[in-house]
This record gives sequence, structure tokens and C-alpha cells, in this order.
Amino acid sequence: MAQQPKLKAHKRTQLGRNAIKQIKGKGLVPGVIYGTNQAPMPLQVHNRELSTVLAHASSEHILVQLEIVDGNQSTNKLALIQEVQHHPLKRGLLHVDFHAVSATEKITSSVSIETVGEPLGVRTFGGLLEHSLRSLEVQCYPQDLPAVVRVDVTNLNIGESLHVRDIQLPPGVEAITDGNLTAVSVVASRVGEEVTETAEQPTAPEVISEKKVEAKAEGAQS
Repeated sequence: MAQQPKLKAHKRTQLGRNAIKQIKGKGLVPGVIYGTNQAPMPLQVHNRELSTVLAHASSEHILVQLEIVDGNQSTNKLALIQEVQHHPLKRGLLHVDFHAVSATEKITSSVSIETVGEPLGVRTFGGLLEHSLRSLEVQCYPQDLPAVVRVDVTNLNIGESLHVRDIQLPPGVEAITDGNLTAVSVVASRVGEEVTETAEQPTAPEVISEKKVEAKAEGAQS
């Protein structure tokens, strides 16, 4: 596993809606850290620093070295970014949850699935690669947590699939997601298929013009 990114956070002393507005006005993101052996602690992190960490990761479930500043003291904790809340329209960062973890205890986390290669059924027969799963729930020690799970799809032909049980995981990493679920598959392309019309087209009624009406009337008089 690559070295965890570093992130600095400050203990948040002011709580409440007004305090949250002031924090955000200063370019900070409110958050909280919790863990098995500690009470939840409100935090605040710089929006720009948190955005940079998220931008360089394949998912938002990231293991970080978190430096927590409390007055004149600071402590370092290994923490998993558990959840990030975004503004529904502006997509700005609203809140972040950290989960303090121990290097000697296993954690459960979501890891993104990334496909490698172009499937045989796509490059030769014009098929389509379908992603049924975009992420995988895994369990492992923090130091073994992969940034991404890569799946080789090069040999997949049309009608073939890879299930969770087929994915090769790094040593020490165990999949929690149901092994019978389909991760990726190659299907035939529907482009160019002709739609057969089975319903008969109704016959349009005859439109009788004024000239036809006059002609019929003259015929009747002669």
C-alpha cells in the first residue's frame, strides 16, 4: 500500500448552526472523528487541503495520517475518511467524517473497481463492457488497504462475466461483498438492430374535396 496522505485538522470548540456558517466562511470544512475507544471529537479542516487529498484518490474512502491540533498540542492518528457530504447543487464540501483506526485491527472499507485491458468481445465482435459493480467491500488491516482493485477483462468474450469471487485481491485483503454478484460482463451491442413492425398501418380515409362533390352533383342532374 502507498504511503497515506497527510491532513491537518483542528479541534472545533464552537458548535451550532451559527458556528458552522462562520467556519465555512473561513474556507474550512466541519467534521468529526470517532472510533472504538474514543468519544467523538468535532474537527475542522481546510477545504483546499481536503479537496486536494480527495482529488488524488480513486474514491472518498481514504486512509490518511491525520494530525489533530488542540491548542498547543497535536496528536497523530491513522484515520479513514468514512463519509464526505457534498452540496447537492454546488458540489462543495459540507462535512467530513473520520474513523480512527488501529494498525493492529482490521477495518472494513469500500474500494473502487478499475478494469484493465479491452475485452475480446469488444475489440473483435463489437460488444459492450457493462459494470454491474463500481466498488467492493473489503476487510483487511489498514496497512493492507488497496487504493483500487484492478480487474483484467482482456479475455472476456460476449456473454461472459467476472464475479466477485473471480477477482484477485492483494494478500491480506478479503472481499465482504457477496461472491456470487457479477462485477463486469460483456454483452452484445444493440446498435443497428432493426425493429420489425407487426401492426398494420390503418388506411387513411378518403378526403372528398369540393370539386368532387360538385362533379357528383352534376352527374346526378344529367
